[in-house]
Amino acid sequence: MDLKFKVAAHISKPVAEVFEAVANPEQLSAYFTTGGAQGRLETGATVMWDFHDFPGVFPVEVTEVIPNEKISILWEAGDTSGEAGYKVAATMTFEPLEGNRTLVTISEGGWRETEAGLKTSYGNCSGWTQMLCALKMWVEHGINLREGFYK
Repeated sequence: MDLKFKVAAHISKPVAEVFEAVANPEQLSAYFTTGGAQGRLETGATVMWDFHDFPGVFPVEVTEVIPNEKISILWEAGDTSGEAGYKVAATMTFEPLEGNRTLVTISEGGWRETEAGLKTSYGNCSGWTQMLCALKMWVEHGINLREGFYK
């Protein structure tokens, strides 16, 4: 068993605008990282994502960025099995479509093949799906969909 998932959404804005809404910490903080994001997503950077609706600040290692195409990160798995921590990898791709639309796909994987790993992967899948919904509302309409979503 290889614990991984992929989620996607169509955003009705040009790829450069959608990419910037993810890479730019000010924009990311406006609709996703409820406690703020510190640091632009650039290859080799370690940035901090804070979520007020979940405990803690999360360091995010940016392993690769290709502007307007791809962002790859590593971050703690959050597996609560009690074993030593480990990281999972997430990749966001940005594909330009006809009509100035963008397909954003997020894939993540690398959890241990345990009950705790499976449970955590489900939570992250839900979180990334919600992030795509919030990204769509933010970029297309300027609405923070996440505000009050979890608390």
